[in-house]
Amino acid sequence: MSVGQIAAIVAAVAFVILVVLLAIPLLKLGRTLDEATIAIRKAHEGTEPLLSDAGVTLTTVNTQLERVDGVTASAQAVAANTKALTTLFTATLGGPLVKVAALSYGLRKAQQARQLKASKSKRSSRA
Repeated sequence: MSVGQIAAIVAAVAFVILVVLLAIPLLKLGRTLDEATIAIRKAHEGTEPLLSDAGVTLTTVNTQLERVDGVTASAQAVAANTKALTTLFTATLGGPLVKVAALSYGLRKAQQARQLKASKSKRSSRA
């Protein structure tokens, strides 16, 4: 065997070792990609029920919002009716009630003034 043949055999063995050393990470990478594919498939299968449940939830929420809109409209109508009733009450009875209150206040003050005057005149007649 010549030196050239030995060098060729050493180079061939080194090349085989290099190929084996590079094949190991490639095999591990292939397994990792397989696991990633399986995880993605499982995640996809798990999202389908979630999305369908989300659709049902949105439909239910929309139904409830429609009911709330009806209640809000009814409350707004009640508030408008109450405002109209208050305005009507103020217009019809507000003025006369203020006059009656003012009259009763005036009569009370006049009565108090008469009683004060009467008590002063009794004191002056005793003296």
